[in-house]
Amino acid sequence: MQGMRLSWNRTRLAPLIAALSLFTATCATTPASAERALPAAAEVRVDFTADGITHVAAQGDAGMAGRPVTLDDPARVASISKLVVAIGAMRLAEQGVLDLDRDVGLYLGWPVRNPAFPDAPVTMRALLSHQSGLRDSVDYIVPLDGQLSDVIANPKAWDAAHPPGSYFSYANINSPVIAAVLESATGERFDRLMAQLVLAPLELDACYNWGAGCRDGRRAQAVTLLRPNGDLARDAAMKGPDPCAVYPATNGSCDVDALYVLGRNGSAFSPQGGLRISARDLAKVGQLLLRQGAPLLSKKSFAEMTGPVWTFNGSNGDDDKGYFTAYGLGVHWLEDNAGQRWFGHVGEAYSLRAGFWINPAQGKGFYRYVTMVDEFSPVGHCFDRCP
Repeated sequence: MQGMRLSWNRTRLAPLIAALSLFTATCATTPASAERALPAAAEVRVDFTADGITHVAAQGDAGMAGRPVTLDDPARVASISKLVVAIGAMRLAEQGVLDLDRDVGLYLGWPVRNPAFPDAPVTMRALLSHQSGLRDSVDYIVPLDGQLSDVIANPKAWDAAHPPGSYFSYANINSPVIAAVLESATGERFDRLMAQLVLAPLELDACYNWGAGCRDGRRAQAVTLLRPNGDLARDAAMKGPDPCAVYPATNGSCDVDALYVLGRNGSAFSPQGGLRISARDLAKVGQLLLRQGAPLLSKKSFAEMTGPVWTFNGSNGDDDKGYFTAYGLGVHWLEDNAGQRWFGHVGEAYSLRAGFWINPAQGKGFYRYVTMVDEFSPVGHCFDRCP
């Protein structure tokens, strides 16, 4: 769920949908449309235990007609990226490099304060659990040469009704702030830091926005994300490295080495949704979680991360009509129809729907995703079905 999820009124949009359907049907008879062969939507699933993979399934195309998707193709997993960032943050907390309850402005060197509550500090714990007070009512994607502090200074970026740490409301804007804090605390660029803390130790061929962590040639294996009509959504097919995997500077430049300043941008490598990883490699992250964090986290840190920091009680957060019931530090909790509790995260962006879920009581988990999903499809946890 990266990028804001929008709620649509189907009744009000019915005339428009009907008109668009008629237009599409008419255009489908033209020679130009007839020549366009749409790929089949990719559907991938992997089930696992702490000891290994128990089931795999992959069908459809990897964004190009005639190129079958596989379990090893990296795809942009949207907000599941947040869970992996949280693992990195917990590792730094264990090492004493990061204090989850410290004012993050002290790391950044610039204030992160809600104008309505200027004396209330924002902490890493509040950011990771979506209780910071920040809201996706402003554009949280910062140009390569931009300043995240300018975004945060806008009163529209904040919830004026609730002080930090008191109210849950899911917001992608927390993630760039988290990334900037990690950079300021360590002196390392976010993508390289994630490679050092999580991706390399688990031997994952994965990366954020095609930065550090992916081997040469990995970009060419990416799943191209398409809209249902075949239009490009993300990760166009290409043979070499991506010429501009980050949001460009105001002058159009993509020179990260020259323009990116540690602790000042935070969004360039898309910590909120830019992780490119295969289903097979994400299963390794799931196995880590089934082992209660071993070998990267202590059991104490694992419990602190996954134990619900926030649980909906009817008035302490925006549960999005029952979509959210409990949230930890970068992880979402839900209960299935059988009363079993699972934690993990959803991913919804660029016509991809995904779910990554762990059942600690039963010692199992799964990851699944589908591409080319219509934006009018009902949102969900990609649990019983996807979408």
